[in-house]
Amino acid sequence: MSSFRVNRISEDVKKELVDIIRVLKDPRIKHGVISIVKAEVTSDLSYATVYVSSLDGLEDAKEAVKGFESAAGYIRREIGNRLRLRRTPEFRFVADDSIAYSSEIFKKLDDIREKDRQNRQKDPAESD
Repeated sequence: MSSFRVNRISEDVKKELVDIIRVLKDPRIKHGVISIVKAEVTSDLSYATVYVSSLDGLEDAKEAVKGFESAAGYIRREIGNRLRLRRTPEFRFVADDSIAYSSEIFKKLDDIREKDRQNRQKDPAESD
């Protein structure tokens, strides 16, 4: 199968998963700010690996993965109905800490900017 088609299906799966999250009533999924970072579908459409992240950290993402695993049958059926695929992939959910990691980087950058701003205010003669 062409990589273009697989990539398109991966993006479609990700888009539909984001919509399905709104319908799920599992408290493990609703606990924090959950995001689908990436969905990778194998070339034969047998499996889809979904990377789940939480703004609250890796532990919340792991809890959300447990919720997604318990709803995997429902999610697979919904994806099959919405995308009308001949073969609907089996889902594997993986906890990812990329959102929390990105948030930490932004906080550190803001701290650096603030320190730089304070240093410029203290000594305006040396600033460019």
